[in-house]
Amino acid sequence: MIILITGATAGFGKATAEKFAANNWDCIITGRRKEKLFQLAEKLIATYKVKVLPLVFDVRNKEEVFSTLQNLPNEWKQIDVLYNNAGGAWGRDSFENGLIEDYETILNTNVNGLLYVSKAILPYMIANKKGHIINMGSVAAKNMYQYGNVYCAAKAAVDALSHSMRIDLLPHKIKVTAIHPGAANTEFALVRFKGDETKAAATYKGFEPLHSNDIADIIYYCATLPYNVCINDLVVTCTAQADGIYFNKEA
Repeated sequence: MIILITGATAGFGKATAEKFAANNWDCIITGRRKEKLFQLAEKLIATYKVKVLPLVFDVRNKEEVFSTLQNLPNEWKQIDVLYNNAGGAWGRDSFENGLIEDYETILNTNVNGLLYVSKAILPYMIANKKGHIINMGSVAAKNMYQYGNVYCAAKAAVDALSHSMRIDLLPHKIKVTAIHPGAANTEFALVRFKGDETKAAATYKGFEPLHSNDIADIIYYCATLPYNVCINDLVVTCTAQADGIYFNKEA
C-alpha cells in the first residue's frame, strides 16, 4: 500500500507519515524543506522498515508539481491514498489591512496546490481503477470568523472541491474525503503570526487543542475502511471547541 502526503515535514503531514509507516505503508512524502524531509524519510525507513520516496517541491509551483509527479518510478505509481495536506494561513488581519501577498500565498497553497497535485496523481488512480483522495479542510470552511477572510474562503473552496471531486470521480471508484480540523497545536499558528511565538502560544491558552496524532489517527481510520465505505465530510474539534467560533476556555 502506498500513500502520498504533501506538506510532510511537520504537523499533520509528518504525524500521518509516521502513522501509516508504522502500519507498513510505503510513503511518498513531499515538502519544501529538503533537510527536514530527508530526515523524516531516514527515520521512517530506519524505524518501520518501509520504502520511502522523498520529493522536494513547492505545491504552489505548477511546473514543479507536474514534472515531478508525472515522472514517478513505475513502482511508485500504484498510489492508494493521496493526502493533500499542504496548506496554511499567513497573517490574521481585517480584510482591508491584510497584505495581498499573504492572500495570494493562502490561495496558491491551499487551493491551487491541491488542484495541481490531484490532477497530477489522478491518472494513476484512474488507471488503477481505485484510490482515495483525502483533502485537508478546516472548520474555517464551515464558519466564517473575524480576520479569517481569505483563509476561510480558501478552505471553503477546498470543501466545495472535495464534494465536486467526489461526484465526478464516482465512475472511477475513487473515494474523496474532506477532513475539517479545528484548533490544533501544530506550526499553523506560528505561520499565521509570522514567527511570533508569543502570539502563537496564546492561541491555545486555556484549553487543550487537537494534536497532530489525533488527526493522523482519523486519516488512517478513513483510509482503511472497507471498500464499500467512504467518509465524505468530517468536522473534528477538540472538546473545548464547538465550531469555528465558540470555545470554552479556562480563565
